[in-house]
Amino acid sequence: MAFPLCVRLFRAVVAFVGVVMLALAVPAQAGVTISFWSHEFGNEFPHAFFVLEGTPDAGGAPVEASYGFTAKAITPAILMGSVAGRIDVTKRSYIERSDVHFSVTLTDAQYASVLQLVEEWGENGDHHYNLNRRNCVHFVAEAARRAGLTVVENPKLMKKPRSFVHSLEPMNEGRVRVLETDGRAFYALADRTVAPGGAVPVAPVPAEVAPDTPMAAPADID
Repeated sequence: MAFPLCVRLFRAVVAFVGVVMLALAVPAQAGVTISFWSHEFGNEFPHAFFVLEGTPDAGGAPVEASYGFTAKAITPAILMGSVAGRIDVTKRSYIERSDVHFSVTLTDAQYASVLQLVEEWGENGDHHYNLNRRNCVHFVAEAARRAGLTVVENPKLMKKPRSFVHSLEPMNEGRVRVLETDGRAFYALADRTVAPGGAVPVAPVPAEVAPDTPMAAPADID
């Protein structure tokens, strides 16, 4: 009876070692993903923002946050120079009415740098908004830089959220996950950190007829 018992014990040990080796061979699915979004004309004015999701490599609570940058008040003063700005914690309902273009997984250092950007442009930092030099597109451009991406600020695109975010894709080919779908389809994905196969594409970008100009009352800005 001792010999069969030894055989069973040996098999159990081998099976356990196999499980451990497999776990060590497969990298942990960790890291915070940043995705880049735009919101086109409609009841609100055009806007760019980013969404953070995932878990830092170092561990900790799961991350789910979204940030943009906008003026505190939508008044004619925006057209004449700098005004007070604010970090916009973008609402889920607004995100679902927007389009996601691409995403990239951040290192913990890059994630910390992106959070620092939010602080630097927030209430305790330099939060002035300027339609021509410091708007939502400039905010997203800096987030992309801190995410380790190549960024070129084409002056012709810095008031055109969708066109600007689109312009980053070819500059970073192979480094980003191209998504190009709408918000509702994005949140229906089983794994939002992987580019979906056969994702519903965003409709062709129409000719941009106006810049990132205020077109709505503050209540319309999520």
